[in-house]
Amino acid sequence: MPPTPARWHDAPLRYRRWRDAKLAAAPRDAGALLVEVRDPAALSAAERGALAERCARHNLAFYRSARRDEDKALPRELGRQLGLVRLDANWLADEDGISPIAVRAGQGPAAGFIPYTDRAIKWHTDGYYQPPGRAIRGMILHCVRPALRGGANRLLDPELAYIALRDLDPEHVRALMADDAMTIPARTDEDGVARATQSGPVFSVDAGGQLHMRYTARKRSIEWKADAATGAAVAALEAVLDGDASPVSPFVLGLRLEAGMGLVSNNPLHDREAFADDPGRPRLLYRARYLDRVADPAVLG
Repeated sequence: MPPTPARWHDAPLRYRRWRDAKLAAAPRDAGALLVEVRDPAALSAAERGALAERCARHNLAFYRSARRDEDKALPRELGRQLGLVRLDANWLADEDGISPIAVRAGQGPAAGFIPYTDRAIKWHTDGYYQPPGRAIRGMILHCVRPALRGGANRLLDPELAYIALRDLDPEHVRALMADDAMTIPARTDEDGVARATQSGPVFSVDAGGQLHMRYTARKRSIEWKADAATGAAVAALEAVLDGDASPVSPFVLGLRLEAGMGLVSNNPLHDREAFADDPGRPRLLYRARYLDRVADPAVLG
């Protein structure tokens, strides 16, 4: 298994070795993380190992298959083969825990949320509003139909964002590891509070030593800790992600998922460009979000 990042103030020499190895191995093209698979719901041992190995090293992998059917069991079966079993059954998902991502104008409560529109979505990790005990650590996206035009994603391994920010100033990382660094206000509906206010860090390290990132670039419905250190850290992170001379620019992977393609990941940073649908064949993706990370390749065998 690849080495894991130490906390910002721990083991600086070990961290430096991890950092240097991470940057040396970081892919600069999405094609380097693409695995051809016959059927995502029934992976061969080699296909499973290739996807898990890429996730272990880079926190994401892409696959391409000939599957074009609308089968919501596909992402669930794919996840199970990779150690993703604890589905996050969020309130907008279907009863099986899988979310069909499509434009839902005027169709229920999901219509008011950006993923269910054709609008662009800024940098974020999924489930940034979740409590720490239900952090989204794994995610699958499977494309049934792409949009007529647009809808591509940019993706970035959160560990590379962490490195870039720490290189600028370790104090930025410390500020964003505070338990009250980022707060998502409560969501209310006609019955009252539907989701309580949720505060937490941007960067944290889990019990297994793995870095986790919780972030959104949106400006509304978010409150940052009101001190100078956090303000400076947030500004630096925004510049890292979208600055003209960003150190992570070479590592941002752009890809438009086509029919039969998908993403397997440990919930990386990602965005989405706006798109235009074909009314007869509208864009449809299946999303599965998990409380698990993709299993270590050695565990999968």
